[in-house]
Amino acid sequence: MSTILNGLRIVEVSAFVAAPLGGMTLAQLGAEVIRIDPIGGNIDYRRWPLAPSGASLYWASLNKGKRSVAIALDRPEGQELARALIARPGPDAGILLTNLPTSGWMSHDALAQSRDDLITLRLTGNHDGSGAVDYTVNCASGFPLATGPGPAPVNHVLPAWDVAAGLYLATGLLAAERARRQDGKGRQVSLALSDVMLASVGNLGYIADVQVNGAVRQPIGNDLYGALGRDFATADGRRVMIVAISNRQWRAIGRATGLADKFALIGPMMDVDLDTEGGRFTARAAIFAVLERWCAERSLAEIAAALDGTGVLWGPYRDFGQLVHEDPRCSVANPMFATIEQPGAGPVLAPGSPLAFSGGTRLPPLPAPQLGQDTEAVLAEGLGLSTAAIGKLFAAGIVAGPSSPAF
Repeated sequence: MSTILNGLRIVEVSAFVAAPLGGMTLAQLGAEVIRIDPIGGNIDYRRWPLAPSGASLYWASLNKGKRSVAIALDRPEGQELARALIARPGPDAGILLTNLPTSGWMSHDALAQSRDDLITLRLTGNHDGSGAVDYTVNCASGFPLATGPGPAPVNHVLPAWDVAAGLYLATGLLAAERARRQDGKGRQVSLALSDVMLASVGNLGYIADVQVNGAVRQPIGNDLYGALGRDFATADGRRVMIVAISNRQWRAIGRATGLADKFALIGPMMDVDLDTEGGRFTARAAIFAVLERWCAERSLAEIAAALDGTGVLWGPYRDFGQLVHEDPRCSVANPMFATIEQPGAGPVLAPGSPLAFSGGTRLPPLPAPQLGQDTEAVLAEGLGLSTAAIGKLFAAGIVAGPSSPAF
């Protein structure tokens, strides 16, 4: 199994997407990730979509393969238990991952008093520590105003900055853990959600485009910026995306569709070189007019038969239901997927890690735990508490186990 991080112990105190995704990314590579929630669950515990039982499919999907401990974090006794779990001894432990406010007892300095080589991964909204979420970061990124036909902004539903931040957190955690192995020192690693957005905008060249060219990218609908690509309607009411970035892909479109001779007329007519990305982008309206008619005369199945295996970059548009029911990549035919029995939801198709390492098979996806499912075991294994001591904590309401079959 791909347990490449086997033995690494991480405590996660989090909510919503970024930190839970970072923790799950590591858990799916074999790390032991203990998520600590307040009794009754954190603010993301009932987030939509919900199963008929009321269990959050959102929460379950972001916490697969973790262990769950429920502690009264608003009480000193609960804070002390959480501190002990975070700072537990051992070369592979002493790591906290969080996107919640790290003040008071959960600050890095306070926790480091219990373990001076503690590693804390902390996600904030802005680099000054002020609050922000994906939606408020995204609106400032420029992308909503460059998306769609214009002029109104389009908020895409993918929480792109949360997803990217989660992967940055996982990368930062592994980097800090490697550094600790070399120098024996703990450290706090801070990441701002807005910096994830700003780094992406800069890395894709849009900041430089403003400064060097005085240019601001304008919305062009579904056209691919700077190259050839767009969506096309089919005869049976579906839509497909066709893209050509290289000359080889461009020529493949002409061969597969039988339109090469018609395309050849466009370059001289518009005085552009269609063997360049810029030329194809400039002449895209004429090229699209030819492709529109070709696609409109054919069903999705006929287009697939014509384009599959030809070197053409293309794909059908699908809603979530069509993705699940039509795409073989979203099935157990893909070794990333397996069907798991998720408490509160029943059997569901679930992805494991998209990373595949040579020399072994993937760690299969595991269900998310019920809230507090591992409280007793973690207190016994991690802190060495006796059954009697754990029983007293349960009786005093300091900790809790799973409250019902639906989490």
